[in-house]
Amino acid sequence: MPLPDGLLYHLPQFLAPDAASVLLGQLTTSLDWQQHRLKLFGRECLTPRLCAWYGDADARYGYSGQTLEPLPWTAPLAALRQRLEAELDCPFNGMLANLYRDGADSMGWHSDDEASLGPRPVIASLSLGATRRFVLRHRRRRDLQTVALTLEHGSLLIMAGDTQRHWQHAVPKTRAAVGVRINLTFRYVGRLRAAAGAPVGGASSTREPARPGRPTLSNDR
Repeated sequence: MPLPDGLLYHLPQFLAPDAASVLLGQLTTSLDWQQHRLKLFGRECLTPRLCAWYGDADARYGYSGQTLEPLPWTAPLAALRQRLEAELDCPFNGMLANLYRDGADSMGWHSDDEASLGPRPVIASLSLGATRRFVLRHRRRRDLQTVALTLEHGSLLIMAGDTQRHWQHAVPKTRAAVGVRINLTFRYVGRLRAAAGAPVGGASSTREPARPGRPTLSNDR
């Protein structure tokens, strides 16, 4: 779908409803869900959702004042990774999972622009469970309106190109009665320096999709 200064693809039925429901049930109970402490504007706070970081053994991920050590891929996550890499022609070595328990759980405005992700990261985001609103706003151009998407059960959203450089995104709270939602965000993370904890590496780029509706992307490492 069109996005000035970025690349955005929305595939509403990436997983069939039955397969998505089975996966939701598995991941709700099997992943090691934690409520992380983040440092925002010099203050520590708990994330308004539960999180889990899985990936290759060297895929340490640093963001918002913390460094996450990867848990080993589970069989369902490894199968998803393999399918995404094959269909998108793009490597992924880590996956940040978010569990929204109800409408009070949310994700604030941010960009996935950590240096370890590279200048043009590909983020493949799979939604399971309750439908939630996903919004994007340009970081500098006030002439552009906020972009709003509805992310359904089994849908895949791909952010690529310069999206993280120019746009922020969020999952706002809602007063509507909504159930559990799980969001799996696959990405490629470069190595972190052991001494200082500063991210290095992970340079990436994207290329245009090979055919409509099924993007083919690539992280150049």
